[in-house]
Amino acid sequence: MAKKVVLAYSGGLDTSIIIPWLKENYGYEVIAMAADVGQGEELAPLNEKAIKTGASKIYIEDLKEEFVTDFVWPTLKAGAVYEGKYLLGTSFARPLIAKRLVEIARQEGAEAVAHGATGKGNDQVRFELTVKALAPDLKIIAPWREWDIRSREDAIEYAEARGIPIPVKKGHAYSMDRNLWHLSHEGEDLEDPWNEPKDEMLLMITPPEKAPDKPTYVEIEFEKGVPVKVDGKAYGPVELIQYLNEVAGKNGVGIVDMVENRLVGMKSRGVYETPGGTVLYAAHRELELLCLDRETLHYKDLLAQRYAELVYYGIWYHPLREALDAFVDVTQKTVTGTVRMKLYKGSCTPAGSKSPYSLYNEELSTFGRDEVYNQKDAEGFINLFGLPLKVRALMELKSGLRK
Repeated sequence: MAKKVVLAYSGGLDTSIIIPWLKENYGYEVIAMAADVGQGEELAPLNEKAIKTGASKIYIEDLKEEFVTDFVWPTLKAGAVYEGKYLLGTSFARPLIAKRLVEIARQEGAEAVAHGATGKGNDQVRFELTVKALAPDLKIIAPWREWDIRSREDAIEYAEARGIPIPVKKGHAYSMDRNLWHLSHEGEDLEDPWNEPKDEMLLMITPPEKAPDKPTYVEIEFEKGVPVKVDGKAYGPVELIQYLNEVAGKNGVGIVDMVENRLVGMKSRGVYETPGGTVLYAAHRELELLCLDRETLHYKDLLAQRYAELVYYGIWYHPLREALDAFVDVTQKTVTGTVRMKLYKGSCTPAGSKSPYSLYNEELSTFGRDEVYNQKDAEGFINLFGLPLKVRALMELKSGLRK
């Protein structure tokens, strides 16, 4: 009986040719696993396609709700953004897919798992670190690091020689990754950072210039840092993101064009469409500004960068990420309230916020007459706060360092 391998399968060009390649080069029985993380495509045809391509079996797994509750929401609460722009859409989907891959490998008694990530990208790291963390005994096969195929053209020729239907045409498509949270675009004309992205490339978002001439307002209600309602209506996690994707997308919100530092060392240029996520991040930040004290907010900002790096690097299943989650959850205890956001031709700006845990005190902050704040107190505070500066300056004058 042939030994088994479970392949992370999308039905795209790369994973389609990996099935016969694994059989030809390893003699494995290949079991395919397709994960539905909200890519918006009909996955049912993959069943027939995988079997026709040579798989003995295929699992089609609906992971959308787990994706949002266990991966998106923790990252949102942390405020994690990679290099100030990227909302980590592909990054936190990969550990979830790899986790399910491991579970099916255990169920099937497979000795190996395989993926279609290239040797140039981040995804290979994200898949494999998850496997190493959850099932260190499983063998990992990454065909792009082994075979002689070096380009999409080579892959197309390999597929055509074996009668495998190909979903792309030579020299035509961007390399795209889509899920419930975002859609990424790489390659083609985007490989030159001087080229402006073309409007026709956008699939989730209306080009800002073509968005409605009147702004749209949405009110997002959070409970302990998690969005639960939009405009007073309760939504499930998946439905909430889907709704905001539609509303924000129509208003041109959520386009990110960036040159980022990949983990493997090179820079790459990508364009990301994250309409609903952009609104949620901005609204969540506004509520934190209202509800968190200064020291907690500032320290959380420092940790958010590290959290983003862990997610981007694929180190999701790491004790540090779990520890940061514990810190974040404490900070979110009072991040409950409602934020009104104004969406207009690509912009996403706060238009009001309220919370039962608001730390904003109008009696203290007012520029009018108040009976609460004694302005004379500021003099002693400044004297003490500035004492180290004064002592140093006196020393410099005394020692001749300053004239």
